[in-house]
Amino acid sequence: METIVSMALVGAMIGASAGGWINDAYGRKKATLLADIIFALGSVVMAAAPDPYILILGRLLVGLGVGIASVTAPVYIAEASPSEIRGGLVGMNVLMITGGQFLSYLVNLAFTEVPGTWRWMLGVAGVPAVIQFALMLCMPESPRWLFMKDRKTEAISVLTKIYDVYRLEDEVEYLNSQLEEERQKKRDVRYLDVFRRKEIRLAFLAGAGLQAFQQFTGINTVMYYSPTIVQMAGFKSNQLALLLSLIVAAMNAAGSVLGIYLIDHAGRRKLALSSLAGVIVSLLILSGAFLFGSSDSTGGLSGWFAVIGLALYIAFFSPGMGPVPWTVNSEIYPEAYRGICGGMSATVNWVSNLIVAQSFLSIADALGTGPTFLILAGIAVIAFVFVSCFVPETKGLTFEEVENIWKERAWGNGSNTQSLLEQRNES
Repeated sequence: METIVSMALVGAMIGASAGGWINDAYGRKKATLLADIIFALGSVVMAAAPDPYILILGRLLVGLGVGIASVTAPVYIAEASPSEIRGGLVGMNVLMITGGQFLSYLVNLAFTEVPGTWRWMLGVAGVPAVIQFALMLCMPESPRWLFMKDRKTEAISVLTKIYDVYRLEDEVEYLNSQLEEERQKKRDVRYLDVFRRKEIRLAFLAGAGLQAFQQFTGINTVMYYSPTIVQMAGFKSNQLALLLSLIVAAMNAAGSVLGIYLIDHAGRRKLALSSLAGVIVSLLILSGAFLFGSSDSTGGLSGWFAVIGLALYIAFFSPGMGPVPWTVNSEIYPEAYRGICGGMSATVNWVSNLIVAQSFLSIADALGTGPTFLILAGIAVIAFVFVSCFVPETKGLTFEEVENIWKERAWGNGSNTQSLLEQRNES
């Protein structure tokens, strides 16, 4: 079970690693179309799988598509949106993911009584990929990427659909002024530069750290295994377990809606810290429910405490640590490094996701479910400290203003950036 679940994460890890290069070389639009083709192919392979090994191959293909898309979508959205609503729009991407998870539980519940149950569950996943492929053909390329490729006429055509005439002139002038500088940087960009240049290294530490902690605090353990966790808590019926998991997924989607509002109002850093504080409490409740209850019960008091802990976990996680890592990673890197660093940080996310998914059931079996959730709570405490120390606030800042934050942190030129942040806060 762990291998079948985790093989998609292996594919996503590979897809995310290649996704940064694909984005920079061929553009955000073509990268998305490629992801859709691979995902649809993987869904067909899974549905038709004659044995577990072909099923695992299908999961690998689906993961490749997901990995490429996970790198592409936040960058594409961020580059095609004004800075004042950028966080909310990137957060909308997370809402679509969590909304999709909710729909998948709903579909699974519907197919529990249908012959060939799991084949329908897995095969129907190709439908959204086909729909997105068709709709993406009508979408424009990222204007910033077009400028970087010296396709200015196309870029301006896209920008006219985003800004009014007065703002348009400023944006075109700004992009022109940045073009030569970014080109010079681009000629010198290497993967090792991410670690050699101090300001890029600090940005990548913050971005990759957020992605790692998003997974190591257990979100996809909860989402992948919530029916199993509900059954561990004593609710033995498959349909009841799926139904309770459906409620958890619905809360995940609802929390994402709240996150879209909060991320551009409360700010990224404050939202992440508030989210992690609630996650810590929720994981302690989950741990306590399993430590002091009996998994042999048929959904007694401890079982309901476990379900409440799951629901609270989602309620705190989804508005904050759900969208914040993706939003922050879409805006903290210079243009020349955005594809590379975005791909690397997404790879960190998928590697972390793989480690957690591949080990959760085994650790729960070896140590017990209660101690496993206690370990996740401890990791959440470390994540809280990490965000406090290493993640700056980027709400409302342009890409270049964010870049100045890292230069100030790296080289100590504090007066310029500090005044910049003060001006933003006053406005």
